[in-house]
Amino acid sequence: MHDTLRINGQRLISRLERLGEIGALPGGGCCRLALTEEDRQGRELVISWMYELGLQVSSDAMGNVFGLRPGTEDSPPVMTGSHIDTVRTGGIYDGNLGVLGGLEVIETLNEAGIVTRRPLCVAFFTNEEGARFAPDMMGSLVYVGGMSLDDALATKGIDGQRVGDCLEQIGARGSEPVGNPDVHAYVELHIEQGPVLEESSITIGAVEKVQGISWQEFCFTGTSNHAGTTPMRLRHDAGYAAMATGSFVRELANRIGGDQVGTVGALQMEPNLVNVVANQASLTVDLRNTDNDRLKQAEAELLDFIERLAEREGIEVQHRTLARFDPVPFDTDMIDCVEASAKAFGHSVMRMPSGAGHDAQMLARVCPTAMIFVPSVDGISHNINEYTAPEDLEAGTNVLLRVLLDLAG
Repeated sequence: MHDTLRINGQRLISRLERLGEIGALPGGGCCRLALTEEDRQGRELVISWMYELGLQVSSDAMGNVFGLRPGTEDSPPVMTGSHIDTVRTGGIYDGNLGVLGGLEVIETLNEAGIVTRRPLCVAFFTNEEGARFAPDMMGSLVYVGGMSLDDALATKGIDGQRVGDCLEQIGARGSEPVGNPDVHAYVELHIEQGPVLEESSITIGAVEKVQGISWQEFCFTGTSNHAGTTPMRLRHDAGYAAMATGSFVRELANRIGGDQVGTVGALQMEPNLVNVVANQASLTVDLRNTDNDRLKQAEAELLDFIERLAEREGIEVQHRTLARFDPVPFDTDMIDCVEASAKAFGHSVMRMPSGAGHDAQMLARVCPTAMIFVPSVDGISHNINEYTAPEDLEAGTNVLLRVLLDLAG
């Protein structure tokens, strides 16, 4: 039965499409920012599916949700899952596949009458994206004790709302404690969100590690003045400082090379008028690298550049860290299990790093952890055109099925 068992690919896709209808965007994709009304509706739908599958559903004080399928012994569960919140221009696969793939595994086992030795648990974590509240992976970070619940609940979002208030408003704050989980192992199925698997014509990625992430915000204060009458040599232009920083981030990433990437994702200027020198400008910088020393090098060079820039231009700068996570290696035995399971199905497989952050990197603090990647067409994600072929969705979920059975016994 272990060798012949397969998930129902069409049923998985139907659930992905149904969840994608909540917060649907014109032209495809969806917007379910964390702890919004759309997030509430998505949570209710997924929880209803958990109950339909006979899972024991619970939620903790951070709004993380768990659907438990008991095993023949009372022991720490083998957990799988991801998140169902999205960025503002999200697709229907990012995060959702890991959660709904887990539910598809449960339904497949139910239909086959298979009860595992260890319990199985399907989870989805609050505010993985960090698009509304920084840092990203907040729910899983609090779950493993890496951030205090009080600090998380007090965090203000881009709209000025607090996490704790929003949890209460959508009825998502549960009663279970956080910070000391007892989990046997964690496996996360996810789309790659990059081009490597597709370019290599590989079906399954056995993820070896997640790269380090540094999110920073810089706010420049200069002097607002007339764009036509103020000589260039007398300007204190906050807008120029922001744009020079953006250009430097690109040059820095190219110069360091390797796995180093750098992005200016958000930029705001005041008074934001065509004929006025900006007196206020703020921007975010996202630096990532699989090598922590090189990531630290990039951070140091960026700060040095901005300090010298601000002094030269006669402007003030304020800086704060939004998120900072070191690179995370995954458990070697778990990676071996993913690779062996893929090969058992006859799928091509490669070991690879993850360029995006995932809840799995937080769970790696408390239990053996691994990830399964499936290809993203054209490497596109965080975009309404995000797409993974049905056969790849099915292949990845079958690998998840086999890995979970191997781990749960």
